[in-house]
Amino acid sequence: MDRPTYQPRLVDALIRELVAEVPAVSLIGPRASGKTTTARQHAATVIRLDQPGVAEVFRTDPDAALRGLAEPVLLDEWQEAFQVLGAVKRAVDTDPRPGRYILTGSVRAELDAHTWPGTGRVIHVPMTGLTIREKQGETGRPPFVDRLVTAGLSGLRLPQPVPDIRDYVDAALGGNFPEPALRLSDRGRRRWFDSYVQQLITRDALAVEPRRDPERLRRYFEALALSTAGVVEHTTLFQAAGVDRKTALAYEHLLSSLFVLDITPAWFSSRLKRLGQHPKRYLVDPALVGAVTGADTDAVLLDSDLLGRLIDTFVVAQLRAELPLSDHSPRIHHLRQDGGRREIDVLVELSAHRVIALGIKASGNPSRSSTRHLTWLRDELGDRFVHGLLLHTGQFIQELDDRISAAPIAVLWG
Repeated sequence: MDRPTYQPRLVDALIRELVAEVPAVSLIGPRASGKTTTARQHAATVIRLDQPGVAEVFRTDPDAALRGLAEPVLLDEWQEAFQVLGAVKRAVDTDPRPGRYILTGSVRAELDAHTWPGTGRVIHVPMTGLTIREKQGETGRPPFVDRLVTAGLSGLRLPQPVPDIRDYVDAALGGNFPEPALRLSDRGRRRWFDSYVQQLITRDALAVEPRRDPERLRRYFEALALSTAGVVEHTTLFQAAGVDRKTALAYEHLLSSLFVLDITPAWFSSRLKRLGQHPKRYLVDPALVGAVTGADTDAVLLDSDLLGRLIDTFVVAQLRAELPLSDHSPRIHHLRQDGGRREIDVLVELSAHRVIALGIKASGNPSRSSTRHLTWLRDELGDRFVHGLLLHTGQFIQELDDRISAAPIAVLWG
């Protein structure tokens, strides 16, 4: 069977840039996000350390095994012969020329205190699942955030036809992981994600922390799925899962370390009072929400709470993939004041303390009143406020006020 054609990724340009400048790069991200496939595109030599014979050679004498290989050398599943990290360290200390090594491997190894972390010698490149831009082959344009900073509303455009709310839900439940997104039928995708959740709970998590109870971890993961994109007190989560606080905190750390849970911190400014401090928690792929809840598109459209959470999770997944590529050092936060009296779904903090504020609505009829929280933040921050954009499921881009606009979600990839 022919090997599948490579689907270019947003991070390809960043990897090329880093390989030309630094000696070693490590791709990190959730299992099945395409790290190895992408790394292969940038390597001259591929070493698969999940092959027992190869791993044994690199355990016995990693320095000799590395010597003379055409570079960049991809060390795939390096945790199977973790001694190779010491050899990489020694090699780049001796000869720090760029483009020598690319690493991909297990989260378990990244968390192991006995392995060399690569600080100061290896640059980590985060990888996420596929975005809609990547699925459509549109990887050449600047990130959404950069276009909004540089050109404002004129830097955004819509695809044709513009999706409707059912299209957005279909896209969210279709998932971001390359294998199901590109190669499987709807039925196959559902089975793939069911299996992914099962293996995450019973295999991947236990490989990192063997003493964890899979059934209790599953209940906690289900509680996270039902509250994704929400500002939920941890007490609510661990009570819903039937576990104590210490166990819940350990589960949260574990799932975050496995890159399937993203914890978005609350934003702080000394200029604003009574800001909430609780984070928002997102599953990194909205299809995981569908896998846990069993909801299909029709079921989601009949449940306004689940619909809002799924659309929010979908939007943030699109944004998260672009962050490493931006020229403005963006970081994602959320803002909540006075128990939700004022709320910004996504606050993107840029360099020089500037911000872009995003509202996310699973509806298609935006109005000035829909953007009142964005307007409030603009008035509070003044020149630090770059733009406020309400992302919705309607059809049109509208300029509503000074630096306040509304636009379909599809401007993220249009």
